[in-house]
Amino acid sequence: MTVIEKVKKTVNKYSMLSQGDHVLVGLSGGPDSVCLLTILHRINEPGVALSAAYIDHGLRPHETPDEIEFCAGICNSMNIEFITRHIDVKSYAKEKGLSKQEAARELRYDALCGMAAEKGANKIALGHNADDQAETVIMRLLRGSGPSGLSGIPPVRILGNRQSSVIRPLLETERIEIETFLGNEGLGFVVDSSNLGHEYLRNRIRHTVIPSIKNINKDFIHTLSRTSDIFRDEERYFDLLTTKTLMKLISRKTGSSIELFSGPLEAMDTVLLRRVLRRAIDETKGLRAIGFVHIEDMLHLIKSGNSGDRIYLPKGIRVIKGYSTLIITSEQPVRLGTYAVKVPGELVLKESSIVVRSAVIDINESESPGDGKNNAFIDADKVNLPLTIRGRSDGDFFYPAGFGKRKKLQDYFVDEKVPRDERDAIPLLISGNDIAWIMGYRTDERYKVAKDTKRVIKFEIRPMKI
Repeated sequence: MTVIEKVKKTVNKYSMLSQGDHVLVGLSGGPDSVCLLTILHRINEPGVALSAAYIDHGLRPHETPDEIEFCAGICNSMNIEFITRHIDVKSYAKEKGLSKQEAARELRYDALCGMAAEKGANKIALGHNADDQAETVIMRLLRGSGPSGLSGIPPVRILGNRQSSVIRPLLETERIEIETFLGNEGLGFVVDSSNLGHEYLRNRIRHTVIPSIKNINKDFIHTLSRTSDIFRDEERYFDLLTTKTLMKLISRKTGSSIELFSGPLEAMDTVLLRRVLRRAIDETKGLRAIGFVHIEDMLHLIKSGNSGDRIYLPKGIRVIKGYSTLIITSEQPVRLGTYAVKVPGELVLKESSIVVRSAVIDINESESPGDGKNNAFIDADKVNLPLTIRGRSDGDFFYPAGFGKRKKLQDYFVDEKVPRDERDAIPLLISGNDIAWIMGYRTDERYKVAKDTKRVIKFEIRPMKI
């Protein structure tokens, strides 16, 4: 079977092209993209228009002009429209905290989608081949990926905007076949110098791992490609099941947070639970930093954790097990501002979602000194004005009621097992410069009601009505 016949078979197998399609071909000048453009042009599917696009990543300024000139020449010889786009990979990688490869991939897809939209192209054709597929599967295997990752690069990928899709007609064609085709046809190509070194994991796998495996199984690329097909078929089945399951579990979702009912999660089989968690994360933009190893940590929290337990994952992501929900969020913990307190009065603390009420009462009006949590009674004559409410500060300390000895606020929070992401939202009633009450927790010994107390300030907190 010739390379052109093999590509036609792949195109038909995955229904990659239809009459009326406009295909934007990603053209780098390398052997894969040159082969792809040439074959799509020769196939000459009726009613299919072709354009080509070169993405300048800004990483190889000495090579890029020659590559653009080469690609323009190829397109001119085929009477195919050729366009270019520059992306700033280094700046984007620094801004987003990504590797250059990750940043390049994100920007490249964004650029191709934008160019496709500008040209009215509904398909984006990329030159990934069977060797790329094998390299991807090995990389994911080394990183501990599950079945979804081992299904490899999809032949067709519907993009999120639904206006275009990515097709990979060379995905079942091996690199050696592509290079042989180009040689037989007398077609030139350029060599990307970044593909020659061993700096990147993919290159090390390409130049060292795969050749060693081929000594054991010369048909390894085809074997791994077939294995990926099997995984992909199974993934389609599980994908539908996961979607149906997740729809019943979501309690609340924003761009950076998702809440799932925890009861069904605790009873769910681990195989399905992994997939549900992964899907929930994929659908929430702010949670993309979570990997397979973190999913396992989440499984342990769901199955064995207590209400209030939490885990902290990379890039500020927190997973919190509540009484009835599991919260996965990348939202930054709330920090309480500073509020002036007027007595009597009512004060809304939006960051903590509570209302603080205060009143001055006679000592004999109080039946108890309060629980120190949701209400507190403080000797009015011991208070130093102004009274304020604020969040914690470095060096804060107080004298816990009933204990009397000075204690650092940080140590108190640790002893009380207050989660660190909640500490900045805990309101502190400040008398002058001293803590008089840690709201929701404990009052200060120095302000407690005594036998000689004449007047009492009664404080109570209530949940804020939404």
